[in-house]
Amino acid sequence: MIVQNAPADVLSDVLRLMQAQTLCSARLAARGDWSIRFQPPSAIKFNVVTAGTCWIRPDGPDGPEAPRRLDAGDCFVVVRGGFVLSSAPDLSPVPAAEVFQAPGGEARVNVGDGARGGDGDEVRFLGGSVRFDRLDGGLLFDLLPRLLMIRGGAPGAAPVGWLLEQLDREWRGGTVGSQLACNDLLRLMFVHALRTHLSEQPPQGANWLAACLDPSIGRALGAIHGEPCRNWTLAELAGIAGRSRSSFAAAFRERVGVPPIDYMLRWRMRLAATRLRQGQEPVSAIAASLGYLSDSAFSATFRRIMGVSPARYRTGADRTAASDLGSPIRS
Repeated sequence: MIVQNAPADVLSDVLRLMQAQTLCSARLAARGDWSIRFQPPSAIKFNVVTAGTCWIRPDGPDGPEAPRRLDAGDCFVVVRGGFVLSSAPDLSPVPAAEVFQAPGGEARVNVGDGARGGDGDEVRFLGGSVRFDRLDGGLLFDLLPRLLMIRGGAPGAAPVGWLLEQLDREWRGGTVGSQLACNDLLRLMFVHALRTHLSEQPPQGANWLAACLDPSIGRALGAIHGEPCRNWTLAELAGIAGRSRSSFAAAFRERVGVPPIDYMLRWRMRLAATRLRQGQEPVSAIAASLGYLSDSAFSATFRRIMGVSPARYRTGADRTAASDLGSPIRS
């Protein structure tokens, strides 16, 4: 028997750190004239249009953005901010809280006359919400647009739609293991949606997400994430990337925004900060697991990058976290 571990994957590492937690699954069927406002979510919202046509109007920092049409098979992911779903772009919305009052997270609406029937074709949605760690979530979400849209003809749409159907079945079935299954389905849905988005709109700028799509720099990032406790040298990482030391150092800084060794230290401290928040694991154990031979060396690095000692960070005093591994954690 041959056992082979999966290769290190930077995006998987970040998503694991963010700790997805399922909040809800919902079904919506609407007919006639209708418009529903969803308030700025504290969680990621996934939806797929399973039948009909409607419009989505996201809220931007300077007010509502231009409405976009959704057709059957289209998926959308709201990363942050509120949004309006409607049968036509110019209708006045009602709050979602007034619509989703039926038990089981299912709603049927007709805003125009309040009737269940109404005129026009029925529009149906399947959706769900997932929440990520408040401090670590910005690592990824600050690099994404407010709204990700995946058209029905795109390669990623079919898997997301199928996963949403499985999510709905698990949530409503209430069978043993359903909570864990829902968490895993939502995480997998987001990965599919993110893959499709990245293939259609590669991230711009100097950041870890854009860099991990670069073949050579991505290999070096994978090595750092695969063995964060290892004291990587510039020469070792350059060899993995297949570049000279000078070429690798310049390319890494250009793609990521910080030098390779600085990135390694920032990722270590990100891992340490998460463990400090989540439990009472001794600082010495955390330090040793991340390759530090002494608590004082670990604490000095943590204070330099996070701006506070591990002990004070654990208690919540002056707690901060980076939203981007490729920029200073504290200014």
